[in-house]
Amino acid sequence: MLDDTSVRRVSRPKRRFLFVVPPLTGHVNPNVAVAAELAERGHKVAWAGHRAALEPLLPSGSRIHGTLDRDFAARLPALQDAWLGLRGHATVRFLWEEFAVPLGHAMMPGVLTAVDRFRPDAVVCDQITLAGPVAARLREIPWASSVAACTEVARPLAGTPKVERWVRDRIDGFQRAHGIEDALDLRFSDHLVLVFTTAALMGDVSEFPEHYAFVGPALGRPAGSTFPWEWLDGRPAVLVTLGTLNGPSGERFYRVAADAVRGMDVQAILVAPPALAARAGLGDPPPNVLVRHHVPQLDLLPRLSAVVCHGGHTTVCETLANGLPLVVAPIRDDQPIVARQVEAAGAGIAVRFSRVRAEELAAALTTVLADGPHRAAARRVRDSFAAAGGAAEAADRLEKLT
Repeated sequence: MLDDTSVRRVSRPKRRFLFVVPPLTGHVNPNVAVAAELAERGHKVAWAGHRAALEPLLPSGSRIHGTLDRDFAARLPALQDAWLGLRGHATVRFLWEEFAVPLGHAMMPGVLTAVDRFRPDAVVCDQITLAGPVAARLREIPWASSVAACTEVARPLAGTPKVERWVRDRIDGFQRAHGIEDALDLRFSDHLVLVFTTAALMGDVSEFPEHYAFVGPALGRPAGSTFPWEWLDGRPAVLVTLGTLNGPSGERFYRVAADAVRGMDVQAILVAPPALAARAGLGDPPPNVLVRHHVPQLDLLPRLSAVVCHGGHTTVCETLANGLPLVVAPIRDDQPIVARQVEAAGAGIAVRFSRVRAEELAAALTTVLADGPHRAAARRVRDSFAAAGGAAEAADRLEKLT
């Protein structure tokens, strides 16, 4: 006898979904799980973006439409380096003036070609990938926003209305440049907005329109690396990670983290590129510290007791989805907002990235590792995420969109 989910999956007509994403790992990852769920249900899925960035993140055999022109692709490393050196409102200006809008122009011809060749029934657009929604609007195709940086829906720039208006002017100008005069905020579809969090972490969401779907994190991206599982000996294990972009700025922080756990009865896995690990003096780490360039994070999390991270939304949500408390050391962009959300939820402690001392970090870790209020709060968020449905709920919403 089929359950309700099986009946729903076999009864819906098969559709075609095109995912349009930027060359940013954290923005691609949630969509990988959603696309896999759609494919499991028999739908056709394709991707539009920077092929070199997408191939390591997607399952083998994925259909990819390369849509980024060579000139912009060649500039990506320099853009990343420039962005990492910025703070505050300078990062907002750089994001839109130097990255998102030029990226949209660079992708626009390729995305239109992908739409015309693949002929999707719906387009799923990352919130800062402007070419996706414009192509969907030009071809009159339903489209959904994929909101990986979930703090955006809470209007983080509301306190600086001139900056908020400036961002909107850049988005409106992009649409007009491609022949659309009835401009709307391309970050948030008027059809469907998939937000990969819940009220348990973000706070009250009751004021959002019904087409905003708070589905919780979409988990299930490929592991992408191996791990020496035999190294784990049963003691509490802690992951220390600064994400895929912020790691190069973490030399001091990794050194402090290694010192903090040196005298603790824990095992710590520090995720740091080899050159950074060498600069941080981690060539000969304490015996309870393992330094790795990459880890299979989703596979590793169920074996851990806590996570120390930079406040990247993906890492925070994956941690909380496993009911683990956090120590958050925000560096830039929306990470301070995510850190405040974690503290407000009671699921962790925030420390200062550039000033934290070893004894302070050790004290924060000791606190969250105790089986007390932080762990209980993390489990409440975990239960909220599970109830929201994740990738399956996102797929349900996308099926209804078509």
